[in-house]
Amino acid sequence: MKIVIAPDSFKGSLSAIEVCDIIGNAILKIIPTAEIIKIPVSDGGEGLVETLVRNSGEMISLAVKNPLFREITAEYGILNGRTAVIEMAAASGLPLLSSEERNPLVTTTYGVGEMITDAVIKHGCKKIILGLGGSATNDGGLGVASALGIHFLDKNGNSLLPCGENLSQVEFIDLSQVDPRFHEIDITIACDVENSLCGKLGAASVYGPQKGATAEMVSILDNGLNHFGKLLENESGKNLLTLKGIGAAGGMALPLVALLNAHLKSGLNIVLDELKFDAAIEGADLIITGEGKTDAQSVMGKVISGVGNRGKKQQVPVIVISGALGDGYKAIYDCGVSAAFAIFSNDNGLEWHMKHAAQLMDDCAGSLFRFLSVVSRKI
Repeated sequence: MKIVIAPDSFKGSLSAIEVCDIIGNAILKIIPTAEIIKIPVSDGGEGLVETLVRNSGEMISLAVKNPLFREITAEYGILNGRTAVIEMAAASGLPLLSSEERNPLVTTTYGVGEMITDAVIKHGCKKIILGLGGSATNDGGLGVASALGIHFLDKNGNSLLPCGENLSQVEFIDLSQVDPRFHEIDITIACDVENSLCGKLGAASVYGPQKGATAEMVSILDNGLNHFGKLLENESGKNLLTLKGIGAAGGMALPLVALLNAHLKSGLNIVLDELKFDAAIEGADLIITGEGKTDAQSVMGKVISGVGNRGKKQQVPVIVISGALGDGYKAIYDCGVSAAFAIFSNDNGLEWHMKHAAQLMDDCAGSLFRFLSVVSRKI
């Protein structure tokens, strides 16, 4: 029997590979002859590098600027010597700052651009997979683009510090010093939100407050993104202000899409395609997936729905084992999922369940396959 185990991480308790190992071991105790294929999955946010690079790539460490221009060490991965996998949070993430330091007027994505530069110029990468999410920034991509050699100038021709408060000051864009290699690479940006650049559903309004923005800051940033977006629309001839997803991570993708032909794509689909997931599940009898909490949001570009839909296309049953099942979780049954189970099993509370997640996962998976071994002729 061929069983594919393809979960997301259970944030705060178990990594995706730990979940794979626990479920795999539980299955083999009941069905020693089972063929187990482990595919830890990420939706393109946290865990993107680990998911794609863990088995077949190499990790690169380098000194970069953090959101406040302080030097830190960040890591990214390289696949097959040609594809760099980068999480923007490694250089520009919110956890890199204390709560007192959070201020999206002054933070930057410059460090992300330094990672891209290292991958392309030093290591010769031809493709970049860039995962958004978890950022401390709202600079419209001024930082990342500046690190690639794009200069942003004010009305007097002076270079601007690449941060959120200067978005409204940009009047001229100088591409003359950009290395030609940046125009030849394929930049795919993992993005699973549909926020536009500005307005009530824009980058500043929706995500600014969690990055430390006051109401006044949100207004400044939103106006700045609107100004910068229109400038880039005129420069590129592309419709950017209403592009779905361009508001993700403080509009970081904006100049990359406008000036370097980067494209936005579902993070989960990027991951599943890179992992050759469709080929891996061919001929499988069962797929097991899961996440920390399954609820109504699980059908919105999350691992559960992506794995379920791909299993459905090949008529492979999909079972979910998650930490908990929340409101609206039954929507996953329309995404190829046959059944859903939770390891949250008593009244001891969330903290206790997270602490004992490994044993609870083993118990749940063991019980499930004991049952299946009785009722299924295939097993």
